[in-house]
Amino acid sequence: MALNVKFGVSTWLWTSPFNKETVSLFPKIKNYGYDAVEIPVEDPELVDLAVVKKALEDNGLSAIICGAFGPSRDFTHDDPAFHDTCFKYMDQCFEIASELGAKFVAGPMYSAVGKARLVSPEQKKIEWDRAVQNLGKVCGKARNHGLDIAIETLNRFETDLINTAEELAQLIQDINEKEAKALLDGFHISIEEPDIEKAIQKVGDKLIHVQVSENYRGTPGTGQTNWVAWKRGLESINYQGTISIESFTPKVKELAGAVCIWKPLVPSQDGFAKEGLEFLKKWASE
Repeated sequence: MALNVKFGVSTWLWTSPFNKETVSLFPKIKNYGYDAVEIPVEDPELVDLAVVKKALEDNGLSAIICGAFGPSRDFTHDDPAFHDTCFKYMDQCFEIASELGAKFVAGPMYSAVGKARLVSPEQKKIEWDRAVQNLGKVCGKARNHGLDIAIETLNRFETDLINTAEELAQLIQDINEKEAKALLDGFHISIEEPDIEKAIQKVGDKLIHVQVSENYRGTPGTGQTNWVAWKRGLESINYQGTISIESFTPKVKELAGAVCIWKPLVPSQDGFAKEGLEFLKKWASE
């Protein structure tokens, strides 16, 4: 059975941070056959809304807004000043998403990426409760803009809080707000989940966004990912959202260092985008 989905790609595949020059990628993205472009908001001040909005319209692309959660953006930090910084950042992301016609803001927004430690159960509970409380407030902010939040699991090397679909489903249940939804990323799933199909079913109808690459962050269809299980899982929950390619280039040193990409994964980032989409369209249609 064919999947009724759209396809997107993150501009992180080519560059970082997103700024007004990044829209020069949009004609190429559309020409390859994508429906949507993921816009990572590393610095909201660099996002020229008028320029981006026109480029989206000119190229017939929809926008997906993804947050970037570095060390200063941490809803689980002991210091409430970090929470305030994160709330202000989320406000900016919601304003950008609303202006660009996006339906949600996505990302691992519960904690700073890279915060991976062995902590006591007591400390884990404290940080879990902070994430629940703060993301509940974030849902209220999202509601004011008519938006949802798509919360992402990360692998154990990038966070110690939410690694699996089961943990994500529990977090969403504990937040207990209708705006709290799920994002699953195939790279992280390939590390953490013994069964992709069951992982998808764990979050069920809360799943509103999917990101993919191969198990080694490379072009979809060239690695060890169980694409049959992915399709069965998405079919079983009647997923009809966007499937986006997310990966990175070692040419952007700061970002490559953060995600531990030390060498090129492909001969060409353009080839990655083009061939990856060709594979995904064939896979989804069969």
